[in-house]
Amino acid sequence: MSSWLPIYHPERFSRSCRHRACKVNRTAFWAFLAFTVVITLHSLLRHTRPDYAHLTSISNITAHFQWAADASHNSSAALDSESEYELGTNGTRRANAVLLMLARNSELESAMTSVKELEERFNKRFGYPWVFLNEVPFTQEFKEQMSNVIAGPVSFGLIPAEHWYQPDWIDEEKAAASRAQMVAENVVYGGSVSYRNMCRFNSGFFYRHPLVRRYKWYWRVEPNVHFHCDTDYDPFLFMEENDKVYGFTITLYEWPKTVATLWDAVKEFINANPQYLAPNNSMDYLSIDGGANYDMCHFWSNFEIANMDLWRGEAYSSFFEHLESKGGFYYERWGDAPVHSIGAGLFARKDQIHFFDDIGYQHDPFQHCPRDAAVRRDRNCTCSPFASFGEFLSLALER
Repeated sequence: MSSWLPIYHPERFSRSCRHRACKVNRTAFWAFLAFTVVITLHSLLRHTRPDYAHLTSISNITAHFQWAADASHNSSAALDSESEYELGTNGTRRANAVLLMLARNSELESAMTSVKELEERFNKRFGYPWVFLNEVPFTQEFKEQMSNVIAGPVSFGLIPAEHWYQPDWIDEEKAAASRAQMVAENVVYGGSVSYRNMCRFNSGFFYRHPLVRRYKWYWRVEPNVHFHCDTDYDPFLFMEENDKVYGFTITLYEWPKTVATLWDAVKEFINANPQYLAPNNSMDYLSIDGGANYDMCHFWSNFEIANMDLWRGEAYSSFFEHLESKGGFYYERWGDAPVHSIGAGLFARKDQIHFFDDIGYQHDPFQHCPRDAAVRRDRNCTCSPFASFGEFLSLALER
């Protein structure tokens, strides 16, 4: 029997002993009370503050020790089954997802505009982590100011040179001639090598980055975009629970001169690999003549909510390697929008592609506003459906 227990027994204990026992018992009581308060506060903060949950997580703590370094990013599958970010700031379950932005240091202000709006309209309810990627190191100013407007976890990553810059095997003389021709024909970004780098990276490399590999889902966000409506539900969980793999808000037409031989490469791949085509795919969205020609329709990929398993799978991986071998990202100006659209359209079922009609989104010069007046009212939208681009084109998947 412990000596501090408050038991009175006149035959065994003196008055002074009883006094000391009571003092020890009171000390233990207050120590226990303090411990209970600390544990309760810790639990409350982990459920309401994603930044605190990240800082006190086992993975974050062990990341500071050498013995844990090799295990930090070993398996995205393991992280899929037990995500570090399981609870949102509203106490609900979260998907294994990330908010992803590719940005330059010079775009700090416009990037902060996008982040602030999405935090206010959506992420303050769920606390999903952010990842920012750049082909050069982010400045301290960028990291500090961006971190100040994000309540939850945030990471900044450097893109590997081989994932960004034009490959050495590209015939630069041929590529330069193509750029000059596009400039002469007033093709947007026709003369830009950096734009081509970005299109190639977004087509086949972003989901391989070490900071992104741990996640299954992503919401692509760009600098200087606007979110006009509240999103009070979790679109990642909606996609996951309804077997969706790709979500969009705006669909439009590609410049034909930028993808002159893209469909030829697509048909070559399909003919050699028919096993990769999904049943009930979206060929009718991509072509009006049964696949003979590309109709230039694509999802505007500056907004994407998608499952990266689609891009990481065998079908799309083989597809991208085939396109890469053609050099069309540099000999023409193949964009990630048509490449992603064709990949999703062919390797996913039509019903796995989702039109987020209820998300108000703007990337100048185009925007999408929910068509349902009740949705606009309930979501506090600040946009007009009459300004939406492609109101009817967005329904092309129903063909």
